[in-house]
Amino acid sequence: MIPRYTRPVMEKIWSTENRYQKWLEIEILACEAMAEIGQIPAEAAKNIRERAKVDIGRVEELEKITHHDVAAFVAAVAETVGGDGRFIHLGLTSSDILDTALAVLLKDAADVLIEDIEKLLIVLKEKAFQYKNTVMIGRTHGIHAEPITFGLKLALWYEEMKRNKSRLVRAREVISYGKIAGAVGTYSFVDPRVEAYVCEKLGLKPEPVATQIVQRDRHGEFFATLAIIASSLDRYAQEIRLLQRTEVREVEEYFSPGQKGSSAMPHKRNPVLSENISGLARLVRSYAVAALEDIPLWHERDISHSSVERVIAPDATTALDFMLHRFTGIVERLLVYPDRMQYNLNLTRGLIFSQNVLLKLIDAGMSRDMAYEVVQRNAMKCWETGTSFEDLILQDAEVMAKVAPSSLKEAFSLEPFLKQVDFIFRRVFSSEGDGC
Repeated sequence: MIPRYTRPVMEKIWSTENRYQKWLEIEILACEAMAEIGQIPAEAAKNIRERAKVDIGRVEELEKITHHDVAAFVAAVAETVGGDGRFIHLGLTSSDILDTALAVLLKDAADVLIEDIEKLLIVLKEKAFQYKNTVMIGRTHGIHAEPITFGLKLALWYEEMKRNKSRLVRAREVISYGKIAGAVGTYSFVDPRVEAYVCEKLGLKPEPVATQIVQRDRHGEFFATLAIIASSLDRYAQEIRLLQRTEVREVEEYFSPGQKGSSAMPHKRNPVLSENISGLARLVRSYAVAALEDIPLWHERDISHSSVERVIAPDATTALDFMLHRFTGIVERLLVYPDRMQYNLNLTRGLIFSQNVLLKLIDAGMSRDMAYEVVQRNAMKCWETGTSFEDLILQDAEVMAKVAPSSLKEAFSLEPFLKQVDFIFRRVFSSEGDGC
């Protein structure tokens, strides 16, 4: 059983304390790199590493004067070092710190989300095998089509989440680029070796060419990936909501003792957890649009993207983290009603076998158009009269002139719909590197 989730890891990543610590580490690493290439004294870099601290209160106090967060931060840190503080931020620009730190934070957040997906994959795989042969009706356009199994539905979700994991791994790679290249990316007053040193220590790659910032197509791809994952979860949650409707009631979210579905109607058991996921998916998709809007900036940079990212980076990753954990819990404790699935399978009085009958008539020599017309005619009569489709077919003279009753009865079997379930499961779950 996966424990109840409280989001401490993601909260820590986006905390003010952690953000400032990342800024501080980048500044210290830059000083160490400068000392290594002889740009500043080695003793100064050593002193900065040992003494540099962040006092959040002091930063906020100075920011009221500077109206610039990085300038206030640099001044506050320099105060803790003494005379060697003059070497901090030497030749750098604010975005060298901000963009490199954002890459680290997004990379760390991606690691959490990848772990979330891996946990969900474990639960989906377990449930898929549990319900591998649990027959239910497949629906297209919301209308009964042909039988599937509930395990196949879960296997489909599993396969899609494998793709989402791969997408996120790629997006993590795309976002893991730092930049220490100065005011317009030309390394005018900072040696490229400083950038290489800082990025290597942080597990990043240097941006091959930058302006004042790392280009936002990287961020656009990252947040678009989060939106795709959120949309997948929305799809699964919507499916549970549809299957929990009173008229269907094939599955149901776990309803705990003492839980209330309505303040007015004591009988209500609503799919509120799935509805939460669908609602949050709208937010995550909107954050992707905001990230795409950040790509076109003026010349070598304007600041219009900054305010957006301060909201969407923590919000989108935290929301998706919550959604993944919530949906894992939903699937883990999902109530499944095979008897109700069987009941719904029989609702259309055998119409689900219409293609079987169609193929029998074609095999007997009837043209496809004629066979389709015959089957559809009886199907419509079944809809209109409530008479069993099998009875109608066996009473149709045109059909009986072509096919023996014993052969027709074979058409009213679930076997053709289920015979490839094992094949599909082998293809989905036997591949190497499936995350489980």
